[in-house]
Amino acid sequence: MSADEIKKELASILRAVRIRIEIEKGFGIDTITVSRPNKLNVQRSSNLLAEKQSMKTPDIDGRKRQTEGTNKRSSKDATKPLSDQTSVTEKGEGVQMLETLRNEMLVCHKCSLGKARTNLVFGVGNPRATLMFVGEAPGRDEDLQGEPFVGRAGQLLTKIIEAIGLKRNDVYIANVLKCRPPGNRAPLPEEIVLCMPYLLKQIEIIQPKVLCALGTFAAQTLLSTKAPVGTLRGRFHDYKGIPIMVTFHPAYLLRNPNDKAKVWEDMKKVRDLLSELSGKDLKI
Repeated sequence: MSADEIKKELASILRAVRIRIEIEKGFGIDTITVSRPNKLNVQRSSNLLAEKQSMKTPDIDGRKRQTEGTNKRSSKDATKPLSDQTSVTEKGEGVQMLETLRNEMLVCHKCSLGKARTNLVFGVGNPRATLMFVGEAPGRDEDLQGEPFVGRAGQLLTKIIEAIGLKRNDVYIANVLKCRPPGNRAPLPEEIVLCMPYLLKQIEIIQPKVLCALGTFAAQTLLSTKAPVGTLRGRFHDYKGIPIMVTFHPAYLLRNPNDKAKVWEDMKKVRDLLSELSGKDLKI
């Protein structure tokens, strides 16, 4: 390797380190681990940093609203097509199958939650996503808007997604329950049993390469276990041949910010696995 080539390689590494430091500082991490980046991921990180510097993003505690005027979208769920939720313009087979499933859920009243909801909170994102997040259940903001993870926890999830070099509409986001439990209480076992087939069908349609379970109910439901998140996180498990990472729910992080570093370690493993599965380049 010539002297010029060595200089270029060193410059590339230093540039990647600087970008990584900026991203991780924005996530709230004060220590970093560095691996040798490939050129595409360096460029993606650079583009992400430039985008973040050019616009205002929600702070780590999610105190600012992610969007304005969202209460105008609180009409009954039967009037809102799936395409409005997914932000996907191409009407492919996956979109059509998801829309059929959503229409089926619009008339679902197997449990009392369906009768009390303002909106069905079906799911949002790329119907061909390689990464799919699964949370617990809608909260008040989600029930009003008909979209998962739009409140303070959702703003933090968006920041987590951006920290691994992706955008929110690159991934798919859904919950175990599609209707808000009253008072944001925990899902009941019978509610999970009745709603679980819809989530499984979403996973079957989307066929993600990697799943990420956010919190206790998503992890225990998908893995059929009673083990706590603290013992499940940090390594990949298997869900019907799909690697699944368990990590803390963003709402938990709002109450326990010291555990953000653990989630960041989990998400770096997700990022690296996606890169490996996609032939060393992250392609969403």
